[in-house]
Amino acid sequence: MTWSIVAHDPATGAFAVAVTTCAFAVGASCPFLRAGVGAVSTQSFTNRYLGPAILDALARGLPPAAAIEGALAGDEGRGIRQVHAVDRHGRSAAFTGRNCVEWCGDRALPGFSVAGNMLAGPAVLEETVARFQAGRDLPLPERLLAALDAGQAAGGDRRGRQSAALLLTTTEDFPDINLRVDDHPEPLAELRRLLGIWRREREPGLGDAPSKANPSGRHDLDAIEAGWRARGLDLRFRR
Repeated sequence: MTWSIVAHDPATGAFAVAVTTCAFAVGASCPFLRAGVGAVSTQSFTNRYLGPAILDALARGLPPAAAIEGALAGDEGRGIRQVHAVDRHGRSAAFTGRNCVEWCGDRALPGFSVAGNMLAGPAVLEETVARFQAGRDLPLPERLLAALDAGQAAGGDRRGRQSAALLLTTTEDFPDINLRVDDHPEPLAELRRLLGIWRREREPGLGDAPSKANPSGRHDLDAIEAGWRARGLDLRFRR
């Protein structure tokens, strides 16, 4: 009941998942990321335990196909699962269970993978893939959303629209971007609006946040207050 893209950008080291569906809060169930390791989406009748298991296997060096196979080995419901992944080498793999609801399928390609079920037809994936491949001039988040927009224009989820999500990570143990639209008549349009707010309000401060390279982040009180004043904010730290 979902279609999604998992992708790796070798230039930045980013991993990302973009997903949309006619079901509530898809971002709470399907996407899984780990910096330096990979990206996974687990969907159809979602088994959330598959995401961490596949990422653990990728971290040990297994290729995505073997990681997916191992994670599914003990899942008696694998016939109704759909899962796909990409690793730090740009290798991708996908699995669509034999009992998934039509139309269902996947396209695992170098650097990214697209998979979906309960779709209007194969054109949803074909157009998603084509737009992603044609969007190399776009930043990765916008490229992912453009690809999903193309799939939606081709029919998308055959039941309709409800939720969407975009996750992206680079170097840290948590996402740089973690945007969710849990219930909306136009989830992709709303997700694009939220990405615009992130670009304006959150992206500029990413370099100031605590990180592996700078565990304390920016913490000079005078410098932070000067930034507030420049924005017209009458705020002061306690001293």
